[in-house]
Amino acid sequence: MNFAWRTIAVTIDMRFRLRRKQRSVLYRAASFVAAIAMMQPGMPAAAAQSAQSTALPTAPKGSPYALIPTQSRVGAPEFTLTDINGRTITLSQFRGKVMLLDFWAVECGGCKVEIPWYIAFDKTYRDKGLALIGIDMYGESPDVVKTFMAKAHMNYRVAIGNDALGERFHVEEMPLTLLIDRSGRIALSHAGIVDKTQFENDIQELLQ
Repeated sequence: MNFAWRTIAVTIDMRFRLRRKQRSVLYRAASFVAAIAMMQPGMPAAAAQSAQSTALPTAPKGSPYALIPTQSRVGAPEFTLTDINGRTITLSQFRGKVMLLDFWAVECGGCKVEIPWYIAFDKTYRDKGLALIGIDMYGESPDVVKTFMAKAHMNYRVAIGNDALGERFHVEEMPLTLLIDRSGRIALSHAGIVDKTQFENDIQELLQ
Protein backbone atom coordinates (compact mmCIF):
# COMPACT_ATOMS: atom_id res chain seq x y z
CA MET A 1 0.00 0.00 0.00
CA ASN A 2 1.56 3.32 -1.06
CA PHE A 3 1.65 6.49 1.03
CA ALA A 4 -1.06 8.30 -0.93
CA TRP A 5 -3.45 5.38 -0.60
CA ARG A 6 -2.76 5.08 3.15
CA THR A 7 -3.30 8.79 3.68
CA ILE A 8 -6.65 8.75 1.89
CA ALA A 9 -7.79 5.59 3.61
CA VAL A 10 -6.95 6.87 7.09
CA THR A 11 -8.44 10.31 6.47
CA ILE A 12 -11.78 9.01 5.32
CA ASP A 13 -11.64 5.87 7.49
CA MET A 14 -12.68 3.94 4.39
CA ARG A 15 -16.29 4.85 5.06
CA PHE A 16 -18.59 7.50 3.68
CA ARG A 17 -21.97 7.82 5.34
CA LEU A 18 -24.77 8.55 2.96
CA ARG A 19 -26.72 11.40 4.56
CA ARG A 20 -29.67 12.26 2.38
CA LYS A 21 -31.90 15.16 3.46
CA GLN A 22 -35.06 13.49 2.30
CA ARG A 23 -35.30 10.01 3.76
CA SER A 24 -38.42 7.95 3.24
CA VAL A 25 -40.95 8.22 6.08
CA LEU A 26 -41.91 4.58 5.65
CA TYR A 27 -38.29 3.49 5.83
CA ARG A 28 -37.72 5.32 9.10
CA ALA A 29 -40.97 4.02 10.54
CA ALA A 30 -40.03 0.43 9.67
CA SER A 31 -36.64 0.85 11.32
CA PHE A 32 -38.26 2.32 14.43
CA VAL A 33 -40.77 -0.52 14.71
CA ALA A 34 -38.01 -3.09 14.27
CA ALA A 35 -35.91 -1.46 16.99
CA ILE A 36 -38.84 -1.38 19.44
CA ALA A 37 -39.63 -5.00 18.63
CA MET A 38 -36.10 -6.10 19.45
CA MET A 39 -36.26 -4.29 22.80
CA GLN A 40 -39.63 -5.73 23.78
CA PRO A 41 -39.35 -9.39 24.88
CA GLY A 42 -43.10 -9.83 24.67
CA MET A 43 -43.28 -9.07 20.98
CA PRO A 44 -42.95 -11.87 18.37
CA ALA A 45 -39.45 -12.63 17.14
CA ALA A 46 -40.71 -12.37 13.56
CA ALA A 47 -41.52 -8.71 14.06
CA ALA A 48 -38.04 -8.04 15.39
CA GLN A 49 -36.49 -9.67 12.37
CA SER A 50 -38.76 -8.15 9.72
CA ALA A 51 -36.48 -5.20 9.04
CA GLN A 52 -33.65 -7.60 8.30
CA SER A 53 -35.61 -10.01 6.14
CA THR A 54 -34.68 -8.25 2.91
CA ALA A 55 -31.02 -7.69 3.74
CA LEU A 56 -28.58 -8.47 0.97
CA PRO A 57 -26.65 -11.74 1.34
CA THR A 58 -23.06 -11.54 2.47
CA ALA A 59 -19.88 -13.47 1.85
CA PRO A 60 -18.75 -16.11 4.38
CA LYS A 61 -17.29 -14.70 7.58
CA GLY A 62 -13.54 -14.28 7.58
CA SER A 63 -13.40 -13.63 3.85
CA PRO A 64 -14.83 -10.12 3.23
CA TYR A 65 -14.04 -10.18 -0.49
CA ALA A 66 -15.07 -13.77 -1.16
CA LEU A 67 -17.93 -14.25 -3.58
CA ILE A 68 -21.23 -15.34 -2.12
CA PRO A 69 -21.70 -19.08 -2.80
CA THR A 70 -23.86 -19.66 -5.86
CA GLN A 71 -26.58 -21.46 -3.92
CA SER A 72 -26.86 -18.57 -1.45
CA ARG A 73 -27.19 -15.74 -3.98
CA VAL A 74 -30.45 -13.86 -4.40
CA GLY A 75 -31.68 -11.89 -7.37
CA ALA A 76 -30.77 -8.23 -7.47
CA PRO A 77 -33.76 -5.86 -7.23
CA GLU A 78 -34.99 -4.72 -10.63
CA PHE A 79 -34.82 -1.02 -11.42
CA THR A 80 -35.43 1.39 -14.26
CA LEU A 81 -33.42 4.61 -14.48
CA THR A 82 -32.55 7.17 -17.12
CA ASP A 83 -28.83 7.75 -17.57
CA ILE A 84 -27.34 11.21 -17.89
CA ASN A 85 -27.55 10.93 -21.69
CA GLY A 86 -31.27 10.23 -21.62
CA ARG A 87 -31.14 6.48 -22.26
CA THR A 88 -33.13 3.99 -20.21
CA ILE A 89 -31.23 1.58 -17.97
CA THR A 90 -32.81 -1.55 -16.50
CA LEU A 91 -31.15 -4.34 -14.59
CA SER A 92 -32.75 -7.00 -16.77
CA GLN A 93 -31.17 -5.67 -19.97
CA PHE A 94 -27.78 -6.82 -18.64
CA ARG A 95 -28.86 -10.40 -17.96
CA GLY A 96 -26.18 -12.70 -19.32
CA LYS A 97 -23.40 -10.28 -18.39
CA VAL A 98 -21.46 -9.79 -15.18
CA MET A 99 -22.53 -6.44 -13.79
CA LEU A 100 -20.51 -4.08 -11.60
CA LEU A 101 -22.98 -1.72 -9.94
CA ASP A 102 -21.26 1.22 -8.28
CA PHE A 103 -23.19 3.51 -5.93
CA TRP A 104 -21.05 6.63 -5.81
CA ALA A 105 -21.02 10.43 -5.90
CA VAL A 106 -18.76 13.17 -7.23
CA GLU A 107 -18.33 14.54 -3.71
CA CYS A 108 -17.50 11.13 -2.20
CA GLY A 109 -13.73 10.96 -1.69
CA GLY A 110 -13.55 7.18 -1.39
CA CYS A 111 -15.61 6.81 -4.54
CA LYS A 112 -13.06 8.86 -6.47
CA VAL A 113 -10.29 6.55 -5.27
CA GLU A 114 -12.06 3.62 -6.96
CA ILE A 115 -13.10 5.33 -10.19
CA PRO A 116 -9.74 4.86 -12.01
CA TRP A 117 -9.82 1.15 -11.15
CA TYR A 118 -13.34 0.77 -12.49
CA ILE A 119 -12.41 2.62 -15.66
CA ALA A 120 -9.57 0.11 -16.12
CA PHE A 121 -11.92 -2.82 -15.43
CA ASP A 122 -14.34 -1.46 -18.03
CA LYS A 123 -11.61 -1.22 -20.66
CA THR A 124 -10.18 -4.66 -19.90
CA TYR A 125 -13.32 -6.73 -19.42
CA ARG A 126 -16.16 -5.05 -21.36
CA ASP A 127 -15.60 -7.27 -24.39
CA LYS A 128 -15.45 -10.32 -22.11
CA GLY A 129 -18.91 -9.70 -20.66
CA LEU A 130 -18.55 -7.06 -17.92
CA ALA A 131 -21.15 -4.28 -17.78
CA LEU A 132 -20.36 -1.40 -15.46
CA ILE A 133 -23.03 1.02 -14.23
CA GLY A 134 -22.44 3.96 -11.91
CA ILE A 135 -25.33 5.42 -9.90
CA ASP A 136 -24.80 8.84 -8.33
CA MET A 137 -26.57 8.85 -4.96
CA TYR A 138 -26.00 12.44 -3.82
CA GLY A 139 -28.56 13.85 -6.23
CA GLU A 140 -25.91 15.85 -8.03
CA SER A 141 -26.97 17.52 -11.27
CA PRO A 142 -26.30 15.75 -14.59
CA ASP A 143 -24.05 18.66 -15.60
CA VAL A 144 -21.88 18.19 -12.51
CA VAL A 145 -21.67 14.46 -13.14
CA LYS A 146 -20.91 14.90 -16.85
CA THR A 147 -18.11 17.34 -16.08
CA PHE A 148 -16.53 14.91 -13.64
CA MET A 149 -16.92 12.01 -16.06
CA ALA A 150 -15.21 13.93 -18.83
CA LYS A 151 -12.25 14.81 -16.62
CA ALA A 152 -11.96 11.24 -15.33
CA HIS A 153 -12.47 9.68 -18.80
CA MET A 154 -15.40 7.58 -17.60
CA ASN A 155 -16.94 5.85 -20.60
CA TYR A 156 -19.40 3.58 -18.84
CA ARG A 157 -23.03 4.47 -18.20
CA VAL A 158 -24.02 6.61 -15.22
CA ALA A 159 -27.45 7.53 -13.86
CA ILE A 160 -28.73 9.63 -10.97
CA GLY A 161 -30.22 7.48 -8.21
CA ASN A 162 -32.93 8.22 -5.67
CA ASP A 163 -33.94 7.33 -2.11
CA ALA A 164 -36.21 4.48 -3.20
CA LEU A 165 -33.39 2.81 -5.10
CA GLY A 166 -31.02 3.35 -2.18
CA GLU A 167 -33.42 1.61 0.17
CA ARG A 168 -33.85 -1.36 -2.17
CA PHE A 169 -30.09 -1.87 -2.34
CA HIS A 170 -29.44 -0.91 1.31
CA VAL A 171 -27.19 2.02 0.39
CA GLU A 172 -26.35 3.37 3.83
CA GLU A 173 -22.73 4.30 3.19
CA MET A 174 -20.57 4.89 0.16
CA PRO A 175 -18.86 3.79 -1.87
CA LEU A 176 -21.01 0.68 -2.19
CA THR A 177 -20.19 -1.75 -4.99
CA LEU A 178 -22.09 -4.84 -6.07
CA LEU A 179 -21.07 -7.61 -8.42
CA ILE A 180 -24.05 -9.29 -10.07
CA ASP A 181 -23.58 -12.59 -11.85
CA ARG A 182 -24.77 -13.54 -15.33
CA SER A 183 -28.05 -14.82 -13.88
CA GLY A 184 -28.85 -11.49 -12.23
CA ARG A 185 -27.96 -12.62 -8.70
CA ILE A 186 -25.88 -10.65 -6.22
CA ALA A 187 -22.46 -12.29 -5.96
CA LEU A 188 -20.79 -9.62 -3.82
CA SER A 189 -21.82 -6.46 -1.97
CA HIS A 190 -19.02 -4.36 -0.51
CA ALA A 191 -19.29 -1.08 1.42
CA GLY A 192 -16.15 1.05 1.54
CA ILE A 193 -13.15 1.13 -0.75
CA VAL A 194 -12.56 -2.24 -2.37
CA ASP A 195 -9.27 -4.09 -2.54
CA LYS A 196 -8.44 -3.58 -6.21
CA THR A 197 -6.54 -6.83 -6.77
CA GLN A 198 -9.02 -9.08 -4.98
CA PHE A 199 -11.99 -7.35 -6.59
CA GLU A 200 -10.50 -7.88 -10.03
CA ASN A 201 -9.99 -11.54 -9.17
CA ASP A 202 -13.68 -11.77 -8.27
CA ILE A 203 -14.64 -10.21 -11.61
CA GLN A 204 -12.44 -12.68 -13.46
CA GLU A 205 -14.01 -15.59 -11.59
CA LEU A 206 -17.53 -14.46 -12.46
CA LEU A 207 -16.60 -14.00 -16.12
CA GLN A 208 -15.36 -17.58 -16.48
